[in-house]
Amino acid sequence: MSNDKVYQMSFSKIYPLLVNKAVKKGRSKEEVDQIIRWLTGYSQENLEKFLKEPINYEDFFRNAPELNPNRTLIKGSVCGVRVEAIEEPLMREIRYLDKLIDELAKGKPMDKILRN
Repeated sequence: MSNDKVYQMSFSKIYPLLVNKAVKKGRSKEEVDQIIRWLTGYSQENLEKFLKEPINYEDFFRNAPELNPNRTLIKGSVCGVRVEAIEEPLMREIRYLDKLIDELAKGKPMDKILRN
């Protein structure tokens, strides 16, 4: 799938996939929300609004109030690609979220996921 197709995907369509991945492994929607808030700086109210009012993934990340500076500590592979090696900045942000949700689903403790 091209980057442009990913960027145009609706956050409200992707969000349930992230939650389902976590819930199937015994984690919670609240933990997914906490990760998204940590990464982007959005409030819980913003997240809930984006589920009702369409926003594409590109705008979701480009308009994030405060991308967490510790996100650059996120290392590892998503779909066989090392997140720290992704050159396209927007795609790297998207893959950071994917990697954090992967870590959640694999049972990693929240304090380690959030790089505290």
